[in-house]
Amino acid sequence: MTTLSRNPRLGGILAVVGSVLLIVSGLLSWSYEPIFGDISIRFWPVTLQVYAMLLGALALLLALVAAGPLSSWSEYIDPARGLRTLGITGVAFSAVSLLAITIETSGLINANEGVWVALVASLLITAGGYLRAETKVLDPAVVELPAWLEIIIIALLLGAALYVAQYALKRPEPWVLLLLVLALIGATLTITRSNLGAWLGGVTGRHRRVFTLATFVVALAFPFTQGGSEANLTIAGNVLIFAATALGLNIVVGLAGLLDLGYIAFLGAGAYVGASMSMSAFATIGWKPPFLVVMIIGGLVSSILGLIIGSPTLRVSGDYLAIVTLAFGEIFRLAMFNLDGTSGPMITRGSNGINAIPDLNFFGFNFGDTHTFFGIDIPRAGNYYFVLIALIVFVIVVFSHLNNSRIGRGWVAIREDERAAEAMGVNVFGLKLLAFAGGASLAGMAGTVKAHMDQAVSPDSYIFLESAFLLAAVVLGGMGTVGGVLIGAAILKFLPEKMRDLDEYRLLMFGLVLVIMMRFRPEGLIANKRRQLEFHDDDEELAGTLVIDELEAAK
Repeated sequence: MTTLSRNPRLGGILAVVGSVLLIVSGLLSWSYEPIFGDISIRFWPVTLQVYAMLLGALALLLALVAAGPLSSWSEYIDPARGLRTLGITGVAFSAVSLLAITIETSGLINANEGVWVALVASLLITAGGYLRAETKVLDPAVVELPAWLEIIIIALLLGAALYVAQYALKRPEPWVLLLLVLALIGATLTITRSNLGAWLGGVTGRHRRVFTLATFVVALAFPFTQGGSEANLTIAGNVLIFAATALGLNIVVGLAGLLDLGYIAFLGAGAYVGASMSMSAFATIGWKPPFLVVMIIGGLVSSILGLIIGSPTLRVSGDYLAIVTLAFGEIFRLAMFNLDGTSGPMITRGSNGINAIPDLNFFGFNFGDTHTFFGIDIPRAGNYYFVLIALIVFVIVVFSHLNNSRIGRGWVAIREDERAAEAMGVNVFGLKLLAFAGGASLAGMAGTVKAHMDQAVSPDSYIFLESAFLLAAVVLGGMGTVGGVLIGAAILKFLPEKMRDLDEYRLLMFGLVLVIMMRFRPEGLIANKRRQLEFHDDDEELAGTLVIDELEAAK
């Protein structure tokens, strides 16, 4: 392994000093005013101070790999890329912290020494990273620890994820949540770019069943951490609906490469099916089948809409396809307004929507009631949360099987080169239709649950902005992946719900995040190797790894 650097020794020293300073900054006062959990107190770190200390600890780990007792790890970990990413994250974190303190206390003068030390420390870490050259490292996934230790690491990771999720939902301050998400994104990118993520991927891959089961257990345990909070579990339920819909869109965009800007219409179609066949006094269809049948019908109706919109429009591609799907989304919304018994048949009740949708009832289990499990109250939203977890599991299974099948490989071939795929005998038009119909059916099933959870359906809930956020979740998280899309959906649905006090800044921050991500991480937070290679086609090592993985998969 060879390393070329301007001054690696100085870079290592700066990284160590910056990391220590970033940790120390968390022990100092950040504000003259007692805001954000009182960050004015020294030697009693809370919120922003704790986040800075955790970033500093991660930076110190990389700095010790760059120049210190952990230098032997440099065969598998690239500290230069990690330090650069974390340093830039620290600079952004400090800058946003200064902005938050300035706005909340009506003056930059109220920012105390801690935040300035954090800013200087982040600049030192960034400089240390750039003074070291990037290195070609070995694949860390081959480094195996004892099985029991790797399982403990998986348990710790998922336990940390559960703690962060419940902690984030309980924080009332929007600035604190924004900075928490910024720190988490930065830490994730740092772990990925330094190659630590590849090792963690190897650990979870070697214990895939344990990881899957543990993830499911953690997801089921989440409602028990919320102390019976209806508001928090409602947000969690909305995140799951959004995630299930985004995974359906991931088939269309992430696998088949078809840009759909009207995807929210399929969620709306499922919601209207669920509402029309419910026991509501305003329901317009007399047939009231069991809810599982309604879910299937909702998926079928949405898939039929996908076929209807796909048949004439999939003859076009690129920008033209985007425009047509955008128009379809608006046509659906306007059609729901007009099916009011005056401009058209009485199906949707127009702008009034279908209201008073009753809660689900499975074998005497009323989802509208509060139930007690293990001495902990689970409110109405918590009951729907468990249904949505089951739906998410189903969607993930469907997506994973399609992705690993001949159909999935056909979609990838179409995405990468449609003409070449057609020349090789791939049924391009048929697979495109299947992508539209399959993705739409998953969104429709999610819509039937949404109707009962919201207890009302109206056309105004299915506007273009929702389609834009769904697409952003797929792109931000990582097209073609499951974990990435789930993370992207969680971020883009959770933050707007908790940042209503910063409504005037919300879209501005959303735009800035997308611009930064497209510049520095176009493949998304969690990208598969094929997507990484598309954006980094000069990476010979990544290309070789991808070929090996595909050969092993073919066996």
